[in-house]
Parts: sequence; structure tokens; C-alpha cells
Amino acid sequence: MRFARIYSPPKSAMQSGQGRTDEWVLEFALSERKLIDPQTGWYGSGDTGRQVRLRFDTLEDAEAYAKAEDITYEVEARRQRPAIRPKAYADNFRTDRLSNWTH
Repeated sequence: MRFARIYSPPKSAMQSGQGRTDEWVLEFALSERKLIDPQTGWYGSGDTGRQVRLRFDTLEDAEAYAKAEDITYEVEARRQRPAIRPKAYADNFRTDRLSNWTH
């Protein structure tokens, strides 16, 4: 029996927008322990399921897939997005500013 987690990926540190954060990812958990290869010294395992990452548009689609394939899954809560307020250069000169003028 396979175990997977379903989550919404956070935005990359290299991106300023919210692109590709509306999707859901189903990722399999490690089913076999990683061992050190005595010849090369590298970590590895025979588990190739860890390399699979399935992307879905909605949480319901990801859950439906997991149920159809008889995969035990856990859903990680979605984080709250900060409210983005559009700003304009003219806001620096408003007379009803809440903060003091700094320069």
C-alpha cells in the first residue's frame, strides 16, 4: 500500500507573483529506506515512486485520483495568501497617510 501527501506548493523564492500556486501536487512518500552504496558512497534506494510528482488543478481531482488508485493520502492545509493591495506612486504624497514621511 502506497502513502502520498497532497499539498499546494508554495511560491518559489525566485518569483514575485502567485503563478503556479493554484495547483495541487500528489507526492509519494518514501517506501524504502535509503542506503549508502559501498562502491560510490552515494545515497540511493530502489524506490522510484519518490520521483513521481503528479499535478492537479483542484484538490478534489487529486483526492479522486488517490481514491481511484487506492492510495492512502494526507492533505496538508493550504496556507493563507496575503492580501495584495495595489500601490501607486501618488500614494507617497497623500495627505491622509498613516505613517510619517521618512525622507
